[in-house]
Order: sequence, then C-alpha cells, then structure tokens
Amino acid sequence: MKSIEIDDELYQYIVKNTEKIGESASSILRRLLSLNTAEEPLPTLTAATSNTTTETVHTLEPSQDLANASEVKNTEHVEKTENASESIKTADYLFNYINKEELAMQRGAVGRFLLILAALYRVHPKKFALVSEIRGKGRLYFGKSADELEASGSSTKPKQIGQSPYWVITNTNTTRKKMMLTEVAKELGYSQSDAEKIRELL
Repeated sequence: MKSIEIDDELYQYIVKNTEKIGESASSILRRLLSLNTAEEPLPTLTAATSNTTTETVHTLEPSQDLANASEVKNTEHVEKTENASESIKTADYLFNYINKEELAMQRGAVGRFLLILAALYRVHPKKFALVSEIRGKGRLYFGKSADELEASGSSTKPKQIGQSPYWVITNTNTTRKKMMLTEVAKELGYSQSDAEKIRELL
C-alpha cells in the first residue's frame, strides 16, 4: 500500500465526484480515469491539519501509481458536476463536501460554523446570495465585506466564509449559530429535516 499527499484543490475535486456514500478514493479515481472499476478493500481519503499552521495536508492512499492523476481535471466534467450540484438538495450530498475529521479538529463552534457554511457555498455557489436575506432585528448576519457587517451593529466579529466572497458575523452564541445554519439550509432549498441534520453538525 502506498500513500501520497495531494493538494486541497485536487482533494475537493475527488470528493465532489463521489457518487455514493462511502465510495472509496480508489474507486472514484478508477472511475474518473476509466480504469477497472472493480471494488477493492482500499482506504479512502484522509486529511490532517497541523496545530501550527492553517494549511491542510490531504493524504490519499491508492492501490496504484497515480502519475497520470492530472487527467481527472477535465473541465467539462467539472462544469457538469457543479451544475448538477445546484439541483441536489439533500444533506447526504452536502456531507460529501464536509471533511468530518477537519470538523472534529476545530477548537470551537466558530470554526465548525465557518466550515459548514463554506461547504454549503461550495455546493450552492450560485444560490448562496440568498443568505443575504437572513438577518436579525436591525442586524445583518451575512454580507460581502467585514465593513458591511460591522456597520450594522457593534461587536459583530465578522469572518470570511472559506474562499467565498461572503462574510458572516460570529459574535453570537451557539444556539443562534444553529438557527442561522437552519435558515441558510432552508433558503438553499433543503427540507426541514435535512436542515436540522446540517444544524446538528455544529
């Protein structure tokens, strides 16, 4: 068995191409590379985050040499996958975008909150603007800049949502953050039950 390190972009691409829950990394790559798709008892993608850096190192443990793994970056396939994700509104699909190990390694609710929101943005980049409608009494919850949120109230402590162009206030208690996640999920088209599953990740 061999282990290789892959960058975050490639890791997310592989995860994005998961077709069923529990599908192994080897199975995904074999399908993308049009190789023998016979299932083998192989490990899946894992990730580890250093305590001294914010960089995430993803370890892929395949059954064969992946020297030609760059072939999976097929632009047309990526676009089809992204377009398809916009029409899929199930929590199970979203969970493929959330690294459970990384989520568990977050030190507090704020880190988990941002990680979940970042996953929701990756699944629904075109519809995420809808979350801008979610707000409190005279207070914005989401915005396009830290300044916009700071202007709507005091001690908002805005943080950027992953690599998205959106920011969110973080100076709220865990109960309020769960309510915000529920509202975000519902705005993006999730059912009440799926919205609750997403909320409970916090």
